[in-house]
Amino acid sequence: MDENSGIDYMMLKQQGNSAFKSGDWLKALECYTSALLILKENNQDKAILYKNRAAVYNKLGEYENAIRDCSASLDINANDPKALFRRSFAYEQVGKYEEAYVDAKQCLIADPTNKEIQPVLSKLHPIVQEKIRENAQLSNKIESMFKYTFTIEENIDKRITAIKNLLVLSKESSNGCTCLIKAGIISKLKGLLKNDTNNEVRLNALRIIGQICKNNEFCTKQVLVDLGVPWFIDALNTDNQNEINGVTYIVQVALNSLTGMDNTLDSSPNETKCKTNSKEIDGILTCLVCSINRRSINKFARDSIIEILTRNIHFNNVNWAERLIDMNGLQRLLEVASELLESKYESKIDITEYSHTNVSVCLARIYDNLTSDKSREKYMNAVDEFLKERLLDPDTESKVRAVSTVTVLLMGPIDVGNSIVARDGIIEMILAMATTEDKVQQKIACECIIAATSKKSKITPIVKQGTQILKNLYKSGEDEIRIRALVGLCKLGSSGGTDASIRPFSEGATLKLAEACRRFLIHPNTKPDTKRWAVEGLSYLTLDAEVKEKFIEDQAAIVAVMGLAKSEKTSAMYALVSIFVNLCNAYEKQEIIPEMIELAKFSKCHVPENHELDDTDFVNKRITLLCNYGVISVLVLLAKTESNNIKELLSRLFNAICVLPELRGEVVKLGGIKTLLTLAHSGTNKGKNQAAQAIARIGISINPEVSFKEQRCLESIRPLLGLLHPDCSALENFEAMVALCNMASVNERIRKKIIDSSGLQLIESYLFEEHQMLRRASVQCFTNLMMSPEVIKVFEEKNDKLKMLFLLCEDEDEDTAIASAGAVAIAVSNSIDCCKKILNFKNWEETLKMLLAHPNKGMQHRALVIAHSLIEVDKDIAEKIFATEIMEILMALSIVKGEKTNEIKEMAEKCLKLAENMKVIKKSEE
Repeated sequence: MDENSGIDYMMLKQQGNSAFKSGDWLKALECYTSALLILKENNQDKAILYKNRAAVYNKLGEYENAIRDCSASLDINANDPKALFRRSFAYEQVGKYEEAYVDAKQCLIADPTNKEIQPVLSKLHPIVQEKIRENAQLSNKIESMFKYTFTIEENIDKRITAIKNLLVLSKESSNGCTCLIKAGIISKLKGLLKNDTNNEVRLNALRIIGQICKNNEFCTKQVLVDLGVPWFIDALNTDNQNEINGVTYIVQVALNSLTGMDNTLDSSPNETKCKTNSKEIDGILTCLVCSINRRSINKFARDSIIEILTRNIHFNNVNWAERLIDMNGLQRLLEVASELLESKYESKIDITEYSHTNVSVCLARIYDNLTSDKSREKYMNAVDEFLKERLLDPDTESKVRAVSTVTVLLMGPIDVGNSIVARDGIIEMILAMATTEDKVQQKIACECIIAATSKKSKITPIVKQGTQILKNLYKSGEDEIRIRALVGLCKLGSSGGTDASIRPFSEGATLKLAEACRRFLIHPNTKPDTKRWAVEGLSYLTLDAEVKEKFIEDQAAIVAVMGLAKSEKTSAMYALVSIFVNLCNAYEKQEIIPEMIELAKFSKCHVPENHELDDTDFVNKRITLLCNYGVISVLVLLAKTESNNIKELLSRLFNAICVLPELRGEVVKLGGIKTLLTLAHSGTNKGKNQAAQAIARIGISINPEVSFKEQRCLESIRPLLGLLHPDCSALENFEAMVALCNMASVNERIRKKIIDSSGLQLIESYLFEEHQMLRRASVQCFTNLMMSPEVIKVFEEKNDKLKMLFLLCEDEDEDTAIASAGAVAIAVSNSIDCCKKILNFKNWEETLKMLLAHPNKGMQHRALVIAHSLIEVDKDIAEKIFATEIMEILMALSIVKGEKTNEIKEMAEKCLKLAENMKVIKKSEE
């Protein structure tokens, strides 16, 4: 440490001490942390800083961090009384009373004169004694359950009951998990899983391990020590899908405990925990990566390993993307991508029909998580090196493997795949493979052609050279070749998208292709893999409006697609959902501005055309028919996916369905609210906004008390407020505001949630919006929020919020003006300060007279409520009001005659009677 750093350290320490004394905990935390970064060596100064920062963490309620810092201080300076005292306090707050008691006793030994520690010991002693007694009882129970569970010769029913009781115990409390760990349950379960063959016993054993790891860092580390990380890979290596799911769950909850993640929405790893537990986290990563291409594990285990990596690779604090590249993880994934399902040889990697899809998603997730050009360059170099080795090999099979790898890259990190396809000779090689007589080469080449046509710039050369090749392959006697060639033709034929003016093939060709896909789809003897490819073809063809109209009337085809959607795994999920999206026109559409069309015509640019069968009436008919077929239930089922892209498509579909008010009740009835809330909190930003808009539409047309449970209402607030963003459309702003207005009328808890989520500021920003409907919705929302005492307090503060609403009482739009008057009436009825504020406004008299004389009876009643509240404040204000022409208006209203005027007349009389009682006016003899 040089001289300057010493000065910086002392200065930061002093600043931290000053901030701590003044109660600025965050400033103190920042100073102590910065000072710790300067000190590289463990010494007395560093121990003091750790101890001081622990005090800050205790004040902030971050007790785990306080425990960690006190432990670091005690590692340098053992038996430091202050560090022991602060760690004892932190342990007590997190319920670790035994540890707190031990530290408190040690603190008293180190500093017998400490007067603060004795009350702590007195308080903790009975708690610890009770814990000891409970643990003794618990130990007896555990011993009894162990006797039955781990004795193979015992009656199987008794064993199953005992192991289920152990599972219940592991769920009850962290204390139960700790006692089980101390009793050596992990080693016993390890032996049981090795020798026992009963499926129910084995599955419960895995569930117990998962429960012990859940949200418990200490227990997780002990499990990893007792089992060893390689055990998880061996445990995955089974054909029993339930056991695979159980082990996968254990690995995930173990990672969650080590990284600080949980099951809440938008959970992310804790940076401090990730650093502290980096050894264990890296151990899990290393074991997973090294097992990707292991020949000794089966295909199901391999898919699970890749799925675990995919699920966690994108977390920045975990930092697996960079680490995986450095560990040659990309090459291992690419080796799986290059594997051919049909090949049979001794060193073959065992894969499922979904393995390539899983690898493509994982590769995409890794690439997307690389933030620097240097790391992406390393990624590309690894891919180039892998492909180069296979392309230079004279063996034909190596080139086929290279093409299989390119296909997977085109399905995943598409930028990487496109850069490979763009290189000289690659497309020509793929097309040449398609012309051979080798069935495997034909199949792989077709799949690559399908994947390569995702980018329009690549379609032209393939259309020119490949269309006839694909037509010839469609005549093959092998269904596997025919269906792939058919999908290639479907993709080329739909390259115009929804633009009715672009037809790559002759008129009617897309309908013929759709019919061919349909035959494969509905035929009872068609293999599942062939059906998957038929769905892929239809996902492209249903962009054509004529195909949509014919397909929606085909009940057999729709039922077949629905059936696949309910049973299909990830490989065809995107294509299945895309068919529904295309039928509902729920895809992203570019807004067509008339001026831009004229400009495009003038500059002789292509102008897209919409097909007449894609008009609103046809789209709404298709949506209604799909709902009659039961698509809502299917969407709820499919929403369990982890793919963000599929989540976005599902959100678009729900939003398209909710456009029709008559279908919103059906969405609620079939569990759509819960699904929409999940979609609104996770996935892409576009997907979250689509789901939020669907929630808003339901909240508009159905009473929130009926359609939403209270908790669901609370969960909806944040997504709805997210739509009050300048980047969202005016329609999204409006629908969100109306839904919030309805929800604000339910109860105070929901109104408080809106306020606490900064909703008041967001809604207020639309009060002077030029768009009339937005301005009206904002004011109406404010009116319902005004029922909250919290909002009244905000209006009592020194600001112009009440003035803004009072001015809007004169708005040209009558509904806006009435809503504003209602909000002002609520404010002044509940706050004397608001009443006094009104009288400080420059034109309060003219505005109030105008409202009282308004032709609308609702407005008159609100104005009378305002007047009555002002009069009621005190005699001076009442005299001030009755010194104006307002008195004559009140008198006139008190004798008004006509239909529906009773409330007006009564309220005016009430105002005059109040003034009379206050001796501001005298009752006239008349």
